[in-house]
Amino acid sequence: MHKLEETKARIALAARRAGREALPTLVAVSKTRTPEEIRPLLAAGQRDFGENRVQEAQDKWPALKAEHPDVRLHMVGQLQSNKAQEAVALFDAIHSLDRPSLVRAIAKAVAASGRRPDLYVQVNIGAEPQKGGVAVDALGELLALARGEGLSIAGLMCIPPADLESAPFFALLAELARRHDVAGLSMGMSHDVESAVIQGASVVRIGTALFGPRG
Repeated sequence: MHKLEETKARIALAARRAGREALPTLVAVSKTRTPEEIRPLLAAGQRDFGENRVQEAQDKWPALKAEHPDVRLHMVGQLQSNKAQEAVALFDAIHSLDRPSLVRAIAKAVAASGRRPDLYVQVNIGAEPQKGGVAVDALGELLALARGEGLSIAGLMCIPPADLESAPFFALLAELARRHDVAGLSMGMSHDVESAVIQGASVVRIGTALFGPRG
């Protein structure tokens, strides 16, 4: 699976340049991809996959997980509060926690099910009105609410503005994580993964570099 190996090599090279020993988790973003497109990656050993929609993941992944029970699913798209129960039941990590209503809905689902997916707070790092994510100056309040609800936050997530250099935004997310005592950083996609790794990403979310452009 040459695209997977090429992507892993890019990540490993960036980690060496940054003097990092531990490599970030590679999440293959499989939204809109068919099981036939996903199976070669599974056969090559890839086990972390990202989806944008609860319904699509429910339709696609039960059969694939029956074949590969060790797959970990990541919710990387915006999550509606009324889908929190289904998301907690299906996903091993949720990267888009971004508002109080969703904190409460996830806390309720966790309490009811006993499942505790890794939770990442999405930060609207570029203050873009069309994007999800909590505002930088409201992050502390949201983290306090989540912790008060008994949720354990694995990290922060961001998607930098598409038309600007990503590195300063990744550096800001890393600084926010230090400031708020959060360990993980979910950041970096196909076009800027090296920059994310150098800035300390613990999770990178790669779609196009692994699957090719969408048809």
